Amino acid sequence: MKKTISLVLALTFGLAAEVAKADFAFGEPTSLGPIVNSSAGDGTPCISADGLELYFLSQRAGGLGSGDIWVTKRASINDDWGTPINLGSPVNSSSFELCPHISRDGLTLYFTSLRPGGYGQDDLYMATRATKEDNWGNAVNLGPVVNSDTYDFGTCVSADGLELYFHAWNRPGGHGELDLWVATRETTDDDWGQPVNLGAPVNSSASEGYPSLSTDGLTLFFSDHPVNATPRPGGYGGTDIWVTTRATKNDPWGKPVNAGPTINSSANEDGPSISADGSTLYFQYSQPGVINTSDIWQVKVLPVVDLNGDGKVDLKDFRKLAQHWGQNEPTCDIAPLPGGDGIVDEKDLNLFAEHLLKELQPVAHWMLDETEGEIAEDSFGNNDATLNGNPVWQPAGGIIGGALQLDGVDDHVSTAFGLDSSRASFSAFAWVKGGAPGQAIISQTGTSDGRNSKPGSAWLSADSSDGALITWLMHPPFDPLLSETLITDGQWHHVGLVYDFDSMHRHLYVDGMEVASDIDPLAGAGSNGGLYFGTEPAREAGTFWSGLIDDIRIYDEVLSAEEIADLMR
Repeated sequence: MKKTISLVLALTFGLAAEVAKADFAFGEPTSLGPIVNSSAGDGTPCISADGLELYFLSQRAGGLGSGDIWVTKRASINDDWGTPINLGSPVNSSSFELCPHISRDGLTLYFTSLRPGGYGQDDLYMATRATKEDNWGNAVNLGPVVNSDTYDFGTCVSADGLELYFHAWNRPGGHGELDLWVATRETTDDDWGQPVNLGAPVNSSASEGYPSLSTDGLTLFFSDHPVNATPRPGGYGGTDIWVTTRATKNDPWGKPVNAGPTINSSANEDGPSISADGSTLYFQYSQPGVINTSDIWQVKVLPVVDLNGDGKVDLKDFRKLAQHWGQNEPTCDIAPLPGGDGIVDEKDLNLFAEHLLKELQPVAHWMLDETEGEIAEDSFGNNDATLNGNPVWQPAGGIIGGALQLDGVDDHVSTAFGLDSSRASFSAFAWVKGGAPGQAIISQTGTSDGRNSKPGSAWLSADSSDGALITWLMHPPFDPLLSETLITDGQWHHVGLVYDFDSMHRHLYVDGMEVASDIDPLAGAGSNGGLYFGTEPAREAGTFWSGLIDDIRIYDEVLSAEEIADLMR
């Protein structure tokens, strides 16, 4: 199970007990890449209910105005996004269009426009189409009940089509410069009613905007101070994404919590859009003070399935789920994503079972049992590794099946797989034989993801003085962690590194025993580049392994001492 998230949203967010929501966490944010994003400003994304269309604002060349609505499509949720297409007229105009929102049936597009003929500076509009294959019809203003003589924008409509959320600038009756509002209607054939301010604690004296509602209508994502207002207290320095929940659609919204440092940073993260299945949050990222250079990013929403909080997903958690079957027990209400539905039922059981089956499975495993070729297969994923130099397969020479013989000159193995230890726990293990002081077993290259540059590090090495196991993870700025246990004596040794993100400690293991651990916590200096087996990141002379390497395993969790001992059996 994935336990590498730096944020867990508490089931009640520290609020009143009536807000019964399950825990959830976030994975590692990633950019949608150069096909979707451009050198201009791209943002305010909205994902369709089927996950096959992503609508967004772009200021790239080829539009009708200074900002247009574009769409990128994909054949399935497992395919890459295609080249974005401008929606053209009549949705776009020579003015500025932004903040698209696609209805659940895919036939109504809500958006904001600055075009002439509205009731204020920015107005909310809609366009419809008969089928998903048809072109969009004329843009229709939502009228003077919804729109005002100020700025109204950032639409989000509930899955049942009966609630219209948006934000308004200095609209009478607000709490700050920018507030969240909601208009309702009895049926989808009715007109929208008079908008109501969401009030405290959602709105504040700061600014709140860009709402995005979960399919069940119980979780609301939004951004703080998306214009130029005082930040909402509790943020990370820039525009942040926040979350509020309610127990039922008839209950008030609870006090919002910041979505945390996995998503938010000292830069600007805003314009959230939660997918219909609750599994992915799309958002806009930009550097402070840099005009028109925002990009669209995504992050996985993950359930917290350690129901009893003991750090393990096992039958004890299953027994707790069974104990609260049919009840409104927030700690067991993990489905549907993102925040549960107020009852423990088969949805929760199915999601729990899915993660229980993943327990103790590595996220990558190179058995190194091949007999020929230049590829070392990853038996658990799509991170096959490439042999470099001239390593020799030893089909019968491993501790578990075959192994790989490296010459200590230039032989090594490379893979694009990586984990970011500055945000996550992980465990890495391998069997080794031979080697010499100063030689590396597993290392990670440095990388830059557009937001941060991170140096590489040798995860597992033989110390240059005596051949004892050492890790350089998080050096610099932290000192390496050195054991007193030699691993270059010509015998097989099972070596491992565990980084516990919660306690912020490194642990070294040799032959199933812990041989070194940190006294003081350390964090924030991880890397997320690819891996090398048999050399350190710079691949300098003297760092190439001279001996056998077998059975390399990477886990995205902290393995217990018992589990590590089991790996040797």
